Amino acid sequence: MINKLSSLLNAAGIILTDQQKQQLVGYVELLHKWNKAYNLTSIRDPEQMLVRHIMDSIVVAPHLQGSRFIDVGTGPGLPGVPLAIVCPDAHFTLLDSLGKRIRFLKQVQHELKLENIEPVQSRVEDWPGEPPFDGVISRAFASLNDMLNWCHHLPGREGRFYALKGVVPEEEIAALPAGFSLERVVRLSVPQLEGERHLIIINSPQE
Repeated sequence: MINKLSSLLNAAGIILTDQQKQQLVGYVELLHKWNKAYNLTSIRDPEQMLVRHIMDSIVVAPHLQGSRFIDVGTGPGLPGVPLAIVCPDAHFTLLDSLGKRIRFLKQVQHELKLENIEPVQSRVEDWPGEPPFDGVISRAFASLNDMLNWCHHLPGREGRFYALKGVVPEEEIAALPAGFSLERVVRLSVPQLEGERHLIIINSPQE
């Protein structure tokens, strides 16, 4: 698994420490183990998890600005856990409404000794954005409109929304709610992943 991860990282031009690689593989092993009982992801093969969960998450890291992030609808911790491992100086709140996912994430936090994640069980509209976050991240929301409407209270004035998408959702971008503006669309390159991946970065409304 370490060799497979190392070859994927080399292909993506990403340099990590041996400890970070061990933590990423450890996370996949925990996900694989818990998945049998908890059904956390539809991907069953750990090597596919490296591509479709780990690499798909960490390619976002260079585009994040700030140090306090919230991963909304994190599920089993995606992309928040891999990002927390590769961005040890940033803090990630991992928000999900399902108790079994948060129990899994607390186990991940304990076993991998991740001090920069905080698993939280809550609906996003009930969670206060205090202090405000630098970035709101999600790869689970159905539409940009839903993400912005439900999470509008979470980022600070300089905060951004980071939406992980497949193909560029042109219609959703054209229909952004009033006040929100598209900062940029980043084409992501994920080794061995079929299909397009894009990061949509949206600015918060300015007062």
